[in-house]
Amino acid sequence: MSSRPDPQDNLATVAQLLEQLPAARPQLVVLPEAFCCFGAGDRAQLDMAETYQDGKVQRQLASLAKTHGIYLVGGTLPIKAGERFSAASLLFGPDGTIVNRYDKIHLFDVDVADNTKNYRESKWTQPGAKVVTAATDLGVVGMSVCYDLRFPELFRALRQAGSDIIVLPSGFTQVTGKAHWHALVRARAIEQQIFIVAPNQFGQHDNGRETYGHSIIVSPWGEILAEQEQGEGIISVSVDLADIESIRKQMPVAQQNQFEVVQKT
Repeated sequence: MSSRPDPQDNLATVAQLLEQLPAARPQLVVLPEAFCCFGAGDRAQLDMAETYQDGKVQRQLASLAKTHGIYLVGGTLPIKAGERFSAASLLFGPDGTIVNRYDKIHLFDVDVADNTKNYRESKWTQPGAKVVTAATDLGVVGMSVCYDLRFPELFRALRQAGSDIIVLPSGFTQVTGKAHWHALVRARAIEQQIFIVAPNQFGQHDNGRETYGHSIIVSPWGEILAEQEQGEGIISVSVDLADIESIRKQMPVAQQNQFEVVQKT
């Protein structure tokens, strides 16, 4: 997706894209970071922030998940958190209920050589603090968002929590994406021997920000199984979790690792 500032425009796009889904079920569908509002600035995200489990966008996502009988990760959407908002990634089940919620832990406070130059997510966003997984009919889904990709400790913690698939809704910039996107997503998949589903925003947005695109699905061996470089659309693959067992048996890195994850709370 190349999301715009108006949530209803973006939700209309989501609804159209979901009509193109393959017939297979169970199915996990993942939307990009900030899918419902992008390009209007963080203040606009704060203004549209909803109360958790009570908001128009959440109800529409629940309805779409139920209509199509899918697990649906609503990228991220702003959820009220005092004077700021949480960048919340919500996983809806095929019955339309929220299975779990992940609040983005690592906030994008960096300087980039692009039109925006200075990114300070923490000004408006309340960081999360919990490693989140969800049991589904496709296996255990671990949840992460965009800038989390640069912190391998989180991915290791998700693996230790039993994840088979990690979802990574993203809005990687053009500059950082071109330099690091493929290398980092593949590295995290290889390190943790896990499937990663990584949809990314693409194109020029209303506020001048440019995102990289190249949505990808990566295997536990680091293979790019599907990719869409630019343009709206859907990529999909059929996965066999037995592939994970085979790779982990052949190369038991988790058992051989000499270091432990210590979660900061």
